[in-house]
Amino acid sequence: MKIELGESPLSDNVGVQASRPLAIEAHGLVKRFDGTLAVDGVDIAVPEGSIYGILGPNGAGKTTTLRMLLGIIDPDEGTRRILGHERPHDVARLIGYLPEERGLYPSMKAYEAIAFMGALRGVPLKEGRERGRELLENHGLGFAAERQIRQLSKGMAQTVQLLGTLVHKPKLVVFDEPFSGLDALNQGKLEKMIRGLAAEGTTVIFSTHVIAHAERLCEQIAIIAGGKVPFAGRVDVARDRIPAQVRLETHSTDGPWRAALPADARREGDYWLFSLPESGIEPLLRALIEGEAGILSLSIERAGLHDAFVAIAGEAAARALDGEEETAR
Repeated sequence: MKIELGESPLSDNVGVQASRPLAIEAHGLVKRFDGTLAVDGVDIAVPEGSIYGILGPNGAGKTTTLRMLLGIIDPDEGTRRILGHERPHDVARLIGYLPEERGLYPSMKAYEAIAFMGALRGVPLKEGRERGRELLENHGLGFAAERQIRQLSKGMAQTVQLLGTLVHKPKLVVFDEPFSGLDALNQGKLEKMIRGLAAEGTTVIFSTHVIAHAERLCEQIAIIAGGKVPFAGRVDVARDRIPAQVRLETHSTDGPWRAALPADARREGDYWLFSLPESGIEPLLRALIEGEAGILSLSIERAGLHDAFVAIAGEAAARALDGEEETAR
């Protein structure tokens, strides 16, 4: 008999979350453009040193939310605190920001472009040039330091701009759709970079319409659709909105033990498939053993973030997200 329990569903430990200092805290953010409601009552809490994702389709309000958090635009309603300050401009030099709109001076050399972005955050030009060369070397682009931006590939130029957001050693990094336009290789490099930043204690918040990036990287997420955030919290808690699925294979095909199976149990090939009972797996296992079902294998599979997104945000938002993911491939 083979039994695979996989990951145990977790409950949201509010006490643990509350004990962690917050890099970003926002309550009831509202923004209208020409009378149209773009963001409607968004609440977000980003723990220090975490990787936090804002997940939703295009037009959901991700960029507007980030811009309000950073003080680029002011909310019509609501409050925000960034690194302990109510005015984001007071801590601007502690923040690195990569907007969705990319752009560098094409005639600048790669290391100079990084130094220029650092100068905007108070890094002396000489020091910025040294850091620029060091960052390029550390991220496999040392050979391109002297090349002009126009001579770089799209992925390399985007990496240069990413490094420019880090040259002043920020405590908080905000990326708006950072994976957009990158091929699979450079997406993997960026994921590694983000993990490295968090390992060093930097808080990273990024927006994305690609579920896989959020699922692989994030401890916590905010799901946004239609300007609202129906869920904000730990990824495992979002996944637990969908019951785990049980796959059961038995030697016996019939018998009194079948009465113990949940009502949604269905037969597919050699397996029974059903949702994990609220009472857990132990009572069912006991009934199967006592009923001589002859368990050959049993596995419990937790729902993925995609299924959780569908349950939380709805089918329409999920279809929009799926369409954008397909276009990005």
